[in-house]
Amino acid sequence: MGKFEINIDKSGKHRFNLKASNGQVILSSQGYESKAGCTNGIDSVRKNSQDDSRFDRKTAKDGSPYFNLTSTNGQIIGNSEMYSSVAAMENGIASIKKNAPDAGVEDNS
Repeated sequence: MGKFEINIDKSGKHRFNLKASNGQVILSSQGYESKAGCTNGIDSVRKNSQDDSRFDRKTAKDGSPYFNLTSTNGQIIGNSEMYSSVAAMENGIASIKKNAPDAGVEDNS
């Protein structure tokens, strides 16, 4: 089972990572000023991850596929790593759909 990990970054902002059951980070958030904002971001991932149209599939300048998960208002909730192929990216999206709804939260902040 996956989990969300909340941490504080070097600038003092709260961030979360969604990790798959193997411990690999599959989604990273923006920085939030408060823990409450970060927790709301996690709730938004849980909700929006079940709608495939919320995954904005992209290609980096070097050709690597990646994606952003967006909310209903189009704001980016989280982004993925760079993948080696479109198939690997789609596996990452499938992992988020599977893990996000029931993932626990580990607060390291």
